[in-house]
Amino acid sequence: MRRVGLLVASLLGTLTLGASWAKADVLITVDKPTQRMSVSVDGQPRYAWSVSTGKAGHETPAGTFSPSRLVKDHASKEWDNSPMPHSIFFTHRGHAIHGSNATRSLGQTASHGCVRLAPSNASKLFALVRSEGLGKTRIVIQGEEPKKPSAQKVKRDRPKIRYAEPSSSGAHYSGRRPQRSEALRPAPTNGYTSPLDTQAIFDWR
Repeated sequence: MRRVGLLVASLLGTLTLGASWAKADVLITVDKPTQRMSVSVDGQPRYAWSVSTGKAGHETPAGTFSPSRLVKDHASKEWDNSPMPHSIFFTHRGHAIHGSNATRSLGQTASHGCVRLAPSNASKLFALVRSEGLGKTRIVIQGEEPKKPSAQKVKRDRPKIRYAEPSSSGAHYSGRRPQRSEALRPAPTNGYTSPLDTQAIFDWR
């Protein structure tokens, strides 16, 4: 009987160790500059999705985290009970990876600090983490949120003024401003009763 008991205990221990070995390591990497998430299991790529991290003033914290809890149906009390389905919380301040219906914003910063996913992708990730376990999951958030380009001021070229100058062959135009003495000099009539029109011509380029 004693040998049978030892054999049973040995088998149970083997099964327990086998169960722990069967648990895979899940690595969730969020790259803020590209607004992309990659998920690997035991070093093998599994998923790659677009995300939305925190917008200006609500940046998603960078670093390495371990998920603390899973909540399938959650609503944010801080942000007007906004739905956060399939939440994977990873900070004590309430940051989580969760689903969002604002799918048009994916690929750019839009959240209040959480990492948003399309609802179907959030469901897949939630199931994976729940299956493999919180202790076997690591979340790495790297980089900084991309900054939106500031509106560039459009510089308009000022019109260039071309001045009429008298010459032996008639008036021609140049970009040289006439000297004061030249400006006071009467323009030639060139055989006409009225003097040559020396009004500046604006050349818009």
